[in-house]
Amino acid sequence: MLSTKRRMTGVLFILFLFYQGLCHAQITMPKVFGDNMVLQRDTKIPIWGNANPGAYITAELGSERTTTKANKEGKWMVRFPKFEAGGPYTLKVYEKGKPDESLVVEGILIGDVWLASGQSNMEWQVQQAKDAKQEIANANYPQMRFLVVDHNKQIKPQSDIISGQWEVCDSTNVEDFSAVAYFFSRKIHLDQNVPVGIIQSTWGGTPIEAWTSREMLLTSSITRESTLSMDTLTMDREDLIADSLSWVRIWEIVYNPQNNADKIFPDPDYNDTGWAEIDMPNVLRDFGIGSYEGMVWLRKKVSVPESFTGKDLSINLGHPEMNYSLYFNGKEICKNVWSADSTHSYTIPSSLVQSGENTIAVRIAMLWGGGGLNPPADELYITDENSRISLAGKWLYKKDLEPSFPEILNYQYYPTVLFNAMINPLIPYGIKGFIWYQGESNAEAAYNYRKLFPMLIADWRKRWNQGKLPFLYVQLANFRKRKDLPSESDWAELREAQTLTLTQPNTGMACAIDIGEAGDIHPKNKQEVGRRLALIANKQVYKEKDCISSGPMYKSYKIEGNRMRINFDLTGSGLSVKEGNELKGFAVAGNDRQFHWAKAVIEGNEVIVYSEKVDKPMVVRYAWADNPDCNLVNSEGLPAVPFRTDDWKGITQ
Repeated sequence: MLSTKRRMTGVLFILFLFYQGLCHAQITMPKVFGDNMVLQRDTKIPIWGNANPGAYITAELGSERTTTKANKEGKWMVRFPKFEAGGPYTLKVYEKGKPDESLVVEGILIGDVWLASGQSNMEWQVQQAKDAKQEIANANYPQMRFLVVDHNKQIKPQSDIISGQWEVCDSTNVEDFSAVAYFFSRKIHLDQNVPVGIIQSTWGGTPIEAWTSREMLLTSSITRESTLSMDTLTMDREDLIADSLSWVRIWEIVYNPQNNADKIFPDPDYNDTGWAEIDMPNVLRDFGIGSYEGMVWLRKKVSVPESFTGKDLSINLGHPEMNYSLYFNGKEICKNVWSADSTHSYTIPSSLVQSGENTIAVRIAMLWGGGGLNPPADELYITDENSRISLAGKWLYKKDLEPSFPEILNYQYYPTVLFNAMINPLIPYGIKGFIWYQGESNAEAAYNYRKLFPMLIADWRKRWNQGKLPFLYVQLANFRKRKDLPSESDWAELREAQTLTLTQPNTGMACAIDIGEAGDIHPKNKQEVGRRLALIANKQVYKEKDCISSGPMYKSYKIEGNRMRINFDLTGSGLSVKEGNELKGFAVAGNDRQFHWAKAVIEGNEVIVYSEKVDKPMVVRYAWADNPDCNLVNSEGLPAVPFRTDDWKGITQ
């Protein structure tokens, strides 16, 4: 046993080492700084971190050197003078007189940095976009760099992101990057011939309130009460661990059929009497089971002719949504395939094919409001290459055949938590501007978005303190089943709120009303979304005078008897019809406020709108629907922005 004196000596020695460690604490910088990063050109470059309180810090970037002193909390910041685009550079940071103990960051480029944020359509990866394999194979852009901020949620503002590192854009890592941000940055890089850095801070399914600071949310009666309620939220470590473990359990269920389900329910002899019917293709919101989350089984009996036997067949499931497994006559054909490939086609071996009745079963996950088989119907079939059998029409389905998904607390939906953890730690990193794709999760309260969206823009600009930084965003794409008659729409009202936000200085909106998908909230054509955002940047930020960056925008109207004359801006060299000869998407109403589809004719930069059912039209609407059938474009093929001339109370006001 050690003597008391020896124990005390040991304790004192440990305390001495601890004290020495404090005195020689290593200089640190937040994770937003790292090898291969891009720093913003043509502005003073901020670099910051932590060190011993009162330590004198020297920082070197290329041939530039600057010094500062850490404050009493050990925080320090330097600002390098403006750099032109170029590189690579090395950054060295060290305590005065100790250059051998430098913190070194290498492979730095100077160029333009854009912060890409929002929910799932901004988060949607390159590997999930259309033509993914080709895009990934061709991705070789060493002067493009991405920093993907990992998901995190916190009640209080954080000083560092939880994880993330800068990566050089190439075919080995591009698949995980935001598709919209990638296609945007690629065009900017090629058009402007400068390095481009993307800081990607995104989380699918999240409302705008989660991305806004507490201080800003408290300024509005819309968000004040919900924000103050955060003061009593603990969101302790146990809750976060419980949520994490619940997600592990969810994915275990998704990837692994439970209780021999894969043996029981695909069996041709299984008795599916009592299962509900549904016409396929169809997706979760049309199943009639509400906001269900869990595994759903689908079954269909299909009659196969004698000519199909003895052959390998191909089965095409069209566009499945979420993870799924496919079975034919009780045998697994594929498992857990979910991607943005244009088709999901598989081989059915001849040994499984029998003349007469055959059984198809699909096990599919329902998550985040999604799940099912998307249209069109003609892409659901079995073929022997000479003829095909349609799989559209009546199917049977049943939920709750496997264990339920555990409840998720979903703290990421709460006010301020994503700002605190995924935005605040990035401030004041030098940036060129913001790109934003969000709004789906706020559609049910779209009228409030008129206030909430400008609040977020003002909030971020104020905190970055780089003036009125460009804020470019995507208007919600067309989505949901198309309706036969003019009707009200929360998505149309959200789009209107986004259009109204153009009154904020230095903002730009990419209209996507023509490139959505009725059955998929995540349309795959992210190439065009990124291109349209980049067109706006080229016009507004990079000052390309001849660039046409937007489709036609409503300007004014005149009533001429039973007709309305609509005038547009941003028409390029003229208005035209995108497809066919008939202009679609317009509706008019009179005093009775009943809307009727209208005929429309282009005259120069104007459109003449009328309906035989409305003798005295008062107002006109264009593309006012969840998924409008509209086709007005300008000379560059860019779509006209949805609008209405009335201010009648909407369904979300």
